[in-house]
Order: sequence, then structure tokens, then C-alpha cells
Amino acid sequence: MEKRAIITISSIQGNKEDDSIQVVTPGSFYSKDDCYYAVYEETEISGMEGTTTTLKIGPEELILLREGTTNANMHFVNGKNNLSMYDTPYGTLKMEVNTKNIDIDINEKGGNIAVKYDMNISGQMVPETSLDINIKVQ
Repeated sequence: MEKRAIITISSIQGNKEDDSIQVVTPGSFYSKDDCYYAVYEETEISGMEGTTTTLKIGPEELILLREGTTNANMHFVNGKNNLSMYDTPYGTLKMEVNTKNIDIDINEKGGNIAVKYDMNISGQMVPETSLDINIKVQ
């Protein structure tokens, strides 16, 4: 059964707190086939207005799917590299994600996900990124 949720996503690149981005958005949350799903609409703030983001949360992996004006499919699995394409209104980029650490603590009431990863977008290294997601079912 789909529930309403408040989804908070914080992203920090490198060790610079001032480079952090935080988005708090309403969305939906449900479970299906041993996975949890959180779904929300991106806004102008994220620069991806017109995009729906789905977080598929398994016991040991997070899959971030974006569909709309921006399309991406990012898999976060401890110690694994994932190669995908990142479609933006400005063109398609090759994106490689190397998950350093992932910690998932989710149940039917929501919970937390913490991911640390390195990313390489079309040959440009991005400093280590920390992604913290909090889901609160209403």
C-alpha cells in the first residue's frame, strides 16, 4: 500500500559542508517484492524540474532512477562500480559510480540510507560524495 512520505536528501561533495545540497520534498513510499520504493518529483531547486525520481531500496543496494527531462539509472552496491548513461537536456554523459560504503536502515515506517561514493562523469572526477536520505512516512 502506498503511503505519503517526506523525503529529505542531503548531498555533500568532498569534505566541504558549504558545498552541501539539501532537498526536502513530499513523495510516496511503498514496499514490493522485498524492496522499498520512495518516489518524488524533482523541482527547480534541483535543476531537474519535470523529472520523477524513484529510489528502489533493497537490503544491500540502492537504485536511483530518474525519468523525464533528466534520465539516469544509478546503482549503489558496496564496493562495486556501476557504469551508466546520464541523459540531460544538454546531452548524454557517461557516468561511472564507485560505491565506497552503503548503510541501509529502512522499514515500513521509513528510515535512513547513507551512501559514500566516487563518481566520474565523462572523464571528470567528482570528489567523494556523501548522500544521506531520510524517509518519514506520514
